[in-house]
Formats: sequence, C-alpha cells, structure tokens
Amino acid sequence: MTSMIELDPPGFQSRPVAGEQGARRTVLYGSYTIFSVFQPVFSVAHRRAIGYHASLRAHDEHGQQVPSQEVFTQAARRGDLLELGRLAESLHLGNFNAFDSHDEWLFLSLHPAALMDTSYGDALLAGIKALGLQPQRVVLEVSEQAGGENLRFAEIIDGLRKSGFVIALDGFGAKHSNIDRVWQLRPDIVTLDRSLLAQASRHAHIERVLPGLVSMLHESGQLVLVGGLATERDALIALESNADFVQGTYFARPDVEPVLPAMAAKLMDDLSARLRGCISARERMQSTRLAPYMGALETAGARLGEGVPMAEATQPLLGLHETARCFLLDASGRQIGDNVLPVARTTQRAKRFRPLLHSEGASWERRPYFIGAMRTPGRVHVTPPYLSINEAHLCVTASIAAQTPHGLQVLCVDINWEVAAYRREETGAAGSK
Repeated sequence: MTSMIELDPPGFQSRPVAGEQGARRTVLYGSYTIFSVFQPVFSVAHRRAIGYHASLRAHDEHGQQVPSQEVFTQAARRGDLLELGRLAESLHLGNFNAFDSHDEWLFLSLHPAALMDTSYGDALLAGIKALGLQPQRVVLEVSEQAGGENLRFAEIIDGLRKSGFVIALDGFGAKHSNIDRVWQLRPDIVTLDRSLLAQASRHAHIERVLPGLVSMLHESGQLVLVGGLATERDALIALESNADFVQGTYFARPDVEPVLPAMAAKLMDDLSARLRGCISARERMQSTRLAPYMGALETAGARLGEGVPMAEATQPLLGLHETARCFLLDASGRQIGDNVLPVARTTQRAKRFRPLLHSEGASWERRPYFIGAMRTPGRVHVTPPYLSINEAHLCVTASIAAQTPHGLQVLCVDINWEVAAYRREETGAAGSK
C-alpha cells in the first residue's frame, strides 16, 4: 500500500480541519475525507436501540474507502493525533446531534492518551453543551487495558462520572483482565471482549461460564454489553448469558442513519423466539436422556421405603451407563454411609481426586438437590449441570425424598454429564456439589 507519510502530495491538507458533505459534518486531513458512522446498541429487554457507537470512516481523493487506522497512523507521525482525535469527537457529536433521536446514548471510544490530558474532560463537556446535549447522553468507553494501575487514571474517570458522563469499561475478559479493575473504576457498563465470545462459540465449558460472569458483573453493579456479534449463534449465546445490551453486524452494520424502531423490535423478537425454540429442544433432549434415571430413582426410593438396603435398592440405577454414584442423606442433609459406586468403573479422574471420593458424614444441606427433594417428598428433583466436587467433572444430580423405616431420607444419583457438554446439548451454571 502506498504511504503518504513521508512526502506530501499536491494539495495535501497539512492539518485536520472541519468540513461538510451536504448536511453531514466531516474532517479533512491530507487527501482524506473523514466522516462518522454509527452502529446501534440494542437493549434486549427494551427491544430497541438504546444507543449508537460512533466510529470513523475515511475516503481518499478518489472516493475509495481506506482504513481509518491509516489516517491515525499518519496523524501520529505528524504530531496531529490529539488534534485529529478532538476533531473526530466533535464530528461524532455534531452528526449524532443531527440524528432524529431522543434519549439514546452516544458511545465514544476514548484514547488513553487523550484521557490523561488534564484539559480533556472540560473541553469535551464544553463541546457537548455547545450542541445542546447533556453529558448523560454520552457513554465514554475506556479500554480495560488503559491506565495500568495508575491512581490518577482512576481519579480522571471518577471526575468524568461526576460530570454526568456514563462510563463503560471496554474489552473486559481480554488478556490480563481482572475483576479488581471493575471495582477500581466502577463503570456503569462493562463490555465483554470479543475473544470471550469466540471462545464460548468453540468451547461448551466457556459457554456455560458466561451467564455466571454476567451475573457477577450484575451483582457488582454493572450493566453488561456483548459486542462483535456476527452470527445467530453469537447472538443466542449473548441472550442466554443474560447480557443487557447487544451489538454487532448480525443486528446492524455501522451507518450514517439511525435504525428504524420497527426493525429493531423485529430483530429482538425473532431472536428471542429462536432462543425459546433452542431451549425447548434442549429441554426435550435432556428429558429424554434423564427419563431412565428418573424412573430408576423413583423405583429405588420406593424400595428404600420398603426397608430394602440401599446397595440392593440402587442396583438398577448403578447399571445405567452414565451413573457416577448413588448416595443417601438424612433429613438434615448429612450423608449416611459412603458413596455407592458402579462396579469396575473407576476413572483416571476419580483416582486423581481420591481425597474427595469418600463422603460419609459430609453435609450437603445447602445443595439444591437436597433442598428441592425436601420441598416435595416423593417427587424427583433434577439439578442443572454443575461441577461435582467428587471428581471435579460436570454432572447432574437427581434426588428424591422417601419415607423409610429410618425416617425421611433423600436418595441421590450423580449422572455424568461431561459427554453431553462436548455435544453442546446442555448449559448450566457451574457450581460445586
């Protein structure tokens, strides 16, 4: 690619200046014309665009699009980066203000160097107010990797928040991300890094973790945005993780015009319907797979009620292919005796976690399988997939509370769910037994 950095061509505009292209504001720099495009950010619950992320596009003198990064690289080498950055922000603000919009946010990505400029916040605030906008309409996106551990950086972010700006931490989950960063900067919105979504699309165990990560951020006081959604699968993962906001080319590409409300509502409705269908199909598949275990557990519970010893009552359960173990709890959740295991089915994983295998006397009173069974005696309760503490692998526990000659007891069976995880048939929160 031919560079224009070393030598100025004829007519080169040596400094970035404001321009116009019809009703649209532009920036002229060198032989480039720079303009704003806006990609909508959708609220899943509201079924509409609640904001627009501003970015730059550049055309050369022939009207051909060139990467905006090329323009900024040139500006950095000429010492014009800060000036061009400020003009770009004014460009976004002016073009956004011309939108037929009401309460939507404008998302602005901030360069860390600009943030560390002590006059930056005041200049941005003045530019916003000159247009008749309020700082509450602007979301300032700060890179998760910016500022290091600099206390001054956190103070600047806090000052911008106190001025009324909404703060978003961008790229959470990339490289050396740390939850401490969220607690230090206290952003209003956290944007998950695209790499997390890519990993979740390829690995079922990461897909299962996402809802827990989103839940943790919610409990910490942040709304969650998942961006970079390019396919239906990406979008479904984001919705099932309970993200608040979504963005990506699957929904809409960057444009110079706002998205129509009817189109936004249809997008959200169609995707929600698709997700409901996927969940329904998965639940049917899980029910079919669990049916033999639930039937055998009901039979075993009835036999326990007749006074049959546990080892004998659970033999049909232990004969099912993916049964990992059976165990019995008293009415307080304390385990009676040790785990009853299938004959000659000890895995290498079980051998590595041998200190956790023997559970006689262990207390499981706070576990969902005990609580659920005790609430409805005589009915089988089934947990979502979770991480079993016995072998640290994914399992489902089915349980039933039965009245026996020794009082009310809860019979449980752990079902190995690891194979299903690789088939991407199930999701569930990771926990511990």
